[in-house]
Amino acid sequence: MESLKEKLKNIISDYPQLKIQLYLKNWQTDFLRFYKSQTNYNISKNSVTLYVSIYKDKKNYSFEISNPSEEQVRLQIEEALIYIDKLPPDPYFIDLENDLRRIDEKQKDNNIENISLNRKIEILKHFAEAVKPYDFDIYGTFICNNETNWILNSNGLDKVSKVSPYYFEVKAVSNKNEVTVLESFGSDNASALDTEMILSNLIVKIKAAQNEIVDVEAGDYEVILAPRCIGDFLSMYAWSNLFISSIDRKNTELDGKVGEKVFPECFSLYDNPRHPNTVNYDYSHDGHLYQNLPIFEKGIFKNFLVNNYYAHKLNVPENGNEANCLVMETGNHSLEDMIKGIKKGLYISSFHYMNFINSRETSLTGLTRDGTFLIEDGKITKVINNLRFTEKITDVINNIQEIENKASTFPMSDNYGNFSIYTYSMPHIKVKEFNISSSTKTV
Repeated sequence: MESLKEKLKNIISDYPQLKIQLYLKNWQTDFLRFYKSQTNYNISKNSVTLYVSIYKDKKNYSFEISNPSEEQVRLQIEEALIYIDKLPPDPYFIDLENDLRRIDEKQKDNNIENISLNRKIEILKHFAEAVKPYDFDIYGTFICNNETNWILNSNGLDKVSKVSPYYFEVKAVSNKNEVTVLESFGSDNASALDTEMILSNLIVKIKAAQNEIVDVEAGDYEVILAPRCIGDFLSMYAWSNLFISSIDRKNTELDGKVGEKVFPECFSLYDNPRHPNTVNYDYSHDGHLYQNLPIFEKGIFKNFLVNNYYAHKLNVPENGNEANCLVMETGNHSLEDMIKGIKKGLYISSFHYMNFINSRETSLTGLTRDGTFLIEDGKITKVINNLRFTEKITDVINNIQEIENKASTFPMSDNYGNFSIYTYSMPHIKVKEFNISSSTKTV
């Protein structure tokens, strides 16, 4: 790979009339799926992919090559030159990334090796035996990735980013009534994997899932949202409203509000790749140095997420952040006390199948999943059939009453192609007036 990288640098030098960006990705995965408490299949893959963007007089041509060779790259560039002059120019393209700052690109552990297939199977067997007395089976995935990414361009950018995240998600399913509960964890630090804590949290939910199953009426409820729920909300909020491109699309109500207080003082959100509980990324896909960025501090909107292209187009400073490492600041309430303070409300473990109704207004609808419980007189008393909700993300944030005094880390991934794994660090939150639209009548 180092030899190929040097050849790619020579290719860039051989085309001084072009602006070229190269992203060379060496991606490995060890993907274990389990079903009914047994290993279902294990897949190990290794791929090398080169992503190429060429600019000539503001005209862009992009392509990718699997298992690239120097000859293939040169042939593809020559072919691109045949077509690129026929393409329309992008008047807003100024230049490629020119942030040449580098982090200490030290060797990182390969968690495919650190968490071997045998170790994964041992953990799954342990979980399966632990849930068996409750008549539950386990389902889920245990994934380890290992990536090395080289980022090169015509401005002299020459950076390497290494990351080896893992994704552990275990769902326990009742053989009696198909009630499901979920726990997950992800990191790039193998020693952070505390399987006994994950199992303990899963058993707590399994015990709650033994209770009677009921429906609730549509209406507004006081709810406790688990870390995965608020993480899903904030991920969708970032995608729709927090990237600077949303101003260009006229799709955010935050335009012109940097420095203004838009949320309660209790709410702070960062994109922090140096947080000990997130998968740490060194650079953006452009190659910009990825650093801790305050997005909201004590309710005040501090920063949009700005890449190289929109920094030039909209004439704003670039930060290169991509919302891959979202961290919400904790509060000062224990989860137990948060539950005790609810007369009648809901505990929601996770969401499923969320879609925007109006992304600018952050209104969306979705379903609850994997453990929705009724809270009565400060105790979790019953299992609730999955519910449909309709809410605005901004209303949820504005309606925060209490925030847990500790955070949980959970992984996110799309699990197709050469997928990446990200982690968010979020606390439980208590929210008032959360709108439940209807019951699905199913668990």
